[in-house]
Amino acid sequence: MSEAKKGQEELKEYAGGWMTERKGTDAPAFLKFAFPVIGLGCVAYLFLQIYGDVGHETRGPLVRQFIQVSKTSPALSYTVATLALIYVVTVVVFAFRKPHQD
Repeated sequence: MSEAKKGQEELKEYAGGWMTERKGTDAPAFLKFAFPVIGLGCVAYLFLQIYGDVGHETRGPLVRQFIQVSKTSPALSYTVATLALIYVVTVVVFAFRKPHQD
């Protein structure tokens, strides 16, 4: 009985018990590497598609015309993409740190 109670004390529950964490454990390696891959892919997409699909053969002229009419702000687009990059770097640093000890 005391061993079961000791095992329960080592688990930390989140979201009302839907997620549990054992003290001193770390996230799986595939998740740690998935964060930068997915995040950097999203940021690269933001930078590459800032002005839309202007190089496309049929849609390109329409997209360029829309950009001229709507006066799209490149500074705002680059700011959003830069903030996304900062977020990805922060998440990666957090993911690769040593697990915390409560």
